[in-house]
This record gives sequence, structure tokens and C-alpha cells, in this order.
Amino acid sequence: MTRVVVTGLGAVTPVGNTTEEFLDGIFAGKVGIAPITKFDASETGVAVAGEVKGFDPAARVGKRESRKMDLFAQYAVHAAGEALENAGLADGFEQPDRVGVIMGNGIGGLTTIQEQVIKMHDKGPQRVSPMFVPNSIPNMLSGNVSMRYGAKGVNYTLSTACASATNAIGEAFWRIQAGKADIMITGGSEATVNEIGIAGFAALTALSTEPDPMEASKPFDLNRHGFVMGEGSGILILESLDHAQARGAKILAEVVGYGANSDAYHLTSPTPDGSGPAGSVKLALADANLKPADIDYVNAHGTATGANDAAEAKAMELVFGENNVYVSSTKGMTGHLLGAAGAIEAIASIGALLREELPVNVGLTEQDPATSGVTLVNADNRKQVAQYVLSANYGFGGHNAAIIFKKWGDA
Repeated sequence: MTRVVVTGLGAVTPVGNTTEEFLDGIFAGKVGIAPITKFDASETGVAVAGEVKGFDPAARVGKRESRKMDLFAQYAVHAAGEALENAGLADGFEQPDRVGVIMGNGIGGLTTIQEQVIKMHDKGPQRVSPMFVPNSIPNMLSGNVSMRYGAKGVNYTLSTACASATNAIGEAFWRIQAGKADIMITGGSEATVNEIGIAGFAALTALSTEPDPMEASKPFDLNRHGFVMGEGSGILILESLDHAQARGAKILAEVVGYGANSDAYHLTSPTPDGSGPAGSVKLALADANLKPADIDYVNAHGTATGANDAAEAKAMELVFGENNVYVSSTKGMTGHLLGAAGAIEAIASIGALLREELPVNVGLTEQDPATSGVTLVNADNRKQVAQYVLSANYGFGGHNAAIIFKKWGDA
């Protein structure tokens, strides 16, 4: 079966707008959560978010072209450009029809939707922009990346809420493994830090109302109180091993397993006994032909909501039992990027392999006894040389997805 490797990474995140900045921030415990600046959020009851800071669309997207894209697409085009440069593919592809794009997104162009609905309400339907539909529909995420970089293979965006990017990476992995493509541009993007995005999740009582950025996102902590909205994009370049080696590419990690399933349980809550999320992890292990004891680190979904953290801890107990797997959620630093969460968390997981260090579970002061079955990463146990890492994400609607990366080696 075709082996699949990672040859490029790109990131636009609340803790840095390049992969190096992002990983430096993650492994330094940098919190990218800060007071909301994009709009007056005082009436929402929510004070902080993981906003992208200092993003310049002119750098890679182009000033003129950026006007034809919602922010979620701009982030992805920018991050994809970095990933392709990182992979040594910035000059194009020898066989563009063997290069595909599969991206994950939760909500689409929400800023565009908000702006244009307000304009229609205030000024009438004749004033709606002709770019409303092209800027707001989710498939323009992969569409814009494909058009910008000349990828002529399969091209689609999938939407499975907060599992979207992990599903996208897994489907891209399987596509190369099956011999249907040589290169896949994959990951996710989201831009929902706006009035309707914050207000909508606040109405679900899902968001933290803590105004202190250092206390707002506390995955697995006894005193956690909801998730913090984040935004940005993460892009991975996946490639068949033969193709990568033939062109002398630098290999960052190997993708070895993917699993996905459904809770079939509740609109917004995971199965309380953890069986749904555990099922996707077991499928990923089976896909990789690995045992639970082989996994050294889990980058958990870890949203800092009561329902998620408790169910996810139970899921890991079901899968790993007494095996001492180390666990952390990086959302204490980035916030929750919804459909893009799995992309930047996959990059963080690969970073753990490359840097031989695990990201600390930032925000934790007292572990919730309901999650006591998992060993959380802290300052004392972070220095670990991991061989296999697993990144897992779970979404509204019962979507569960897990992907496994291996430290690169020829064996």
C-alpha cells in the first residue's frame, strides 16, 4: 500500500502567522487569546477570542484578489502558499491533474453573510453584492486554493463542524494511499470572530464569558467554563512517499492511520460514556495497524466544555486503559477554530514529533476528577520523544475523527 508523508506545513493562527511562529508559540505556552477587537462585543457577554493578529492579505493573497474572498478563504490561500513553499512546490506541479485539494470548514463566509444580510435589510435586495454567493459558500475554500496554485485534481470542501479539518486530512491521506493522487493540499480554515458568530455560540451557552484571556480557556480543568472562539487556517501538503523521494523533498512526518464515525446520539453533545469518540480512535488505530500502547501523545479536542472534556476523557480511558499516553489540548492557547481546529492541531502534533517535546495543557490549575483517567502534559513531563501521535476532533452532529502521524523514518 502507498505510504503517505507530510512535506509542507502552513499556518495562520492566533499565536502566529507562520508555521514556525505557531509552533514556537505553542511550545512556549503562548496564549493567543485576547480582548475582541474586530467589533464591539459588549452586548454579547463575551469579551475575548483567539483572533488572528497582523494578517496582511497583500503578502500572498494580493490586495485586489482579497476583495473577491471572504476572510476564511484568504487565510487558507495564504497558509497554502506557505505550505507549498515549505514543501518546495512553490514553482508549480509537473502533473497538476495528480494534485488535489480537500479542505475542511464549519460555516463558510460568515462575515460576508452577516454584512450582506444587514445591507439587504437596510438598503434593499438590489444592493446585495454580486460577490455575495462566491464569497460565502464553503466550497470556495478549496476552490480558491485550487485556482490560485493550479491544482487540477479532486477539489472539494467538507463540513463536519469541528471535525471538518481532521476529516479533510484523513480523506486526503486515503486518496493518496489508494493511488488516486500524488499530492494533496489539505487542512481547514475558519473566520467566525464576528457579531453573529460570537452571538450564536453565546446563545448556546457554549462560550466562556471570562474576560481574563489567561483564564478563559481551561481544557480539562475543574473550573473550566466554556470554549473561546478562535480563527485561522492550517494547511498540510501530503504526498506519496515515492513522489516525495523522487523529487528529493524534505519529509516532516508520515501519516499512518485515519478513523471516523458518528455518535448518532445528540445535536450538540457527545455520547457521555465516550463510546462515540473512542470508536473513531479505534478505527484510526486499526487503519494504522497499531495497538493503543503504540501511541505516545494525543492532541485532544479538549474544548473546555463540561460535556466534551468528560466524554473525551472517558473515550481515552476506553481506548488506552492503563497505557500511559500523554494528553493535552492546545485550545488553551489558540481558542477553538471550529472547522479549522483539526488542521492547526495536526500541525502541533507533527511539531511534537519534530521538536521531541509535547505541548503543555495551558490553563490547567486543577484537573477535573471526571477526567482523572488521562495523564495531562505539564512542565515536568513535556520532554518526550514521541514515535506516534494522534490528533482527534469531534463536532456537533456526532462527527468524530482521528488521525495518526508517525515520526519520520525509513522503516
